[in-house]
Amino acid sequence: MKHLVTQDEAGWVRVVIDRQQARNALNTSLLADLAAEFATYAVDPACRAVLVHGAGGNFAAGADIGEIETKTRVEGEVDARKAHWASLRAFPKPVVAAVDGFALGGGLELALIADLLVVGQTARLGLPETNLGLIPGAGGGQRLMARIGPARAARMILTGEIIDAATAYAWGLASHIAEESAVPLAEDLTTNLARRAPLALAAAKASLVLGSENVAALQAERTAFEILLDSVDKLEGIQAFREKRKPEFRGQ
Repeated sequence: MKHLVTQDEAGWVRVVIDRQQARNALNTSLLADLAAEFATYAVDPACRAVLVHGAGGNFAAGADIGEIETKTRVEGEVDARKAHWASLRAFPKPVVAAVDGFALGGGLELALIADLLVVGQTARLGLPETNLGLIPGAGGGQRLMARIGPARAARMILTGEIIDAATAYAWGLASHIAEESAVPLAEDLTTNLARRAPLALAAAKASLVLGSENVAALQAERTAFEILLDSVDKLEGIQAFREKRKPEFRGQ
C-alpha cells in the first residue's frame, strides 16, 4: 500500500506522508516512494518547489523500528535507505517542510533536509535515537548542529530531549513559526518560492548546502550508526521501547 499522496499546485507540488496508523513513520517502502517522487519532480520544469507535510496531525514520528530491530551492521552498510536519503538530499529545487505534531528521528532528519522548515504550535521535534542505543543514521546530527550549534545539538542528541515549536524557532532549527497549523503558512511560502527565479534559487540552494555540510563528518556519523546496529544495547533499547520501560544499557 502506498502511503504517499502528491498533488500538483500552481508551480509547485504538495507531497503528503500518509501512514497515519504509524504516525507517518518512515519505513523503507515509504522512503523509496519519497525518493522516487522527488527524482521525478527534479526534472519536471512545471515544478519549481516542493512542500512536504504529514497527514493526521503528525509530520513523521521516526523510522520504523521494526525494520531496525534485527538489522545488522553488514545489512546497514548496503541498506537501500542510504541511496534514498542521498537522492532526497540531491533534490535541486527549494523544499519546504511543514511540521505539525511529531517530527522525531528519521522524521526530523527529513525535515532537516528541507530548505525552509515551518513549525506549527503542536510541533514536537527531536533526535532521540540514543534512547534506543543508536544515533541518527541519515545525517541528522550533522545537519542539526549546522542549524542550532554544537551545544544545543549535543543537548538534544545526547539526552534525547524533544523540543516544542517555540524552542525550535528560537534556536533556529525552524525558519518560520505559525500561529496554529504549519501548513497554511508553508503553502504561502512555497507559492512565493515558485514565483521566484528558478535558476537563482537552485544556485543559492546548492551553495548553502555545500557551505553547511561536511561530507567526511556525515560519513563518520553514518559509519558509527552502522556499528551500533550490532550492539546489545540497540536490542535492549528497542525492546524497552516496546515494553514501555526504561532500558538497562550495558555498553555492549
